[in-house]
Amino acid sequence: MSNDVLEIEVRAVLPTSGGCAVFLGNDEKLFVIYVDQTVGAAITMFMRSTPKPRPQTHDLIADILLALGAKVERVIINEFNEGVYYARLIISAENELHERKIVELDARPSDSMAMAIQQHAPIYITRNVWDEVEDMSEVLRKMEERGPEDGPYSSPE
Repeated sequence: MSNDVLEIEVRAVLPTSGGCAVFLGNDEKLFVIYVDQTVGAAITMFMRSTPKPRPQTHDLIADILLALGAKVERVIINEFNEGVYYARLIISAENELHERKIVELDARPSDSMAMAIQQHAPIYITRNVWDEVEDMSEVLRKMEERGPEDGPYSSPE
C-alpha cells in the first residue's frame, strides 16, 4: 500500500437512536460512521464471531465470492463529501488456471466494513479523508462510560 492510505480498524459499534455508531481509527484518533441497525448488528456479529442460524446477506455474498474463487482483499474509505463517506471494495478472484483478477467496486462503507471484518481483510482510509475527519476518541470514551443502561446515544444527524 502507498503512503496515501492508513490502516484503521473498527474499535467499537454502539447503538444510537437512529442505528449504530461505528468507531474506526488507530492509536492516533478515532472517527465515527453512522450505519443502520442491520449492518451495525452484522458488523458486531462478525467482530464477535457470533454463529447465526441462517445466512444473512453478507454471508450470502461471501459464499458467492468463495464459490467464484474470489475474496475481499481490502476496503478503502476514499471520500467524505457533505457528511457522507464513500468506499471502494477491492476483490481478488483467481480462476481455475490460477489467473488472478482484481476488481474494484464502489460500495457503502458500512457493507464494506462488514465484509472486511467477516473475511479478515484490512480496512484503509485515504490520507486526505483521515486529515479531514474529526477525532471522536473522547466521545467514545464518554459513551462507554455511560453504558447501555443510559439509553442510546443520539447521532448528530
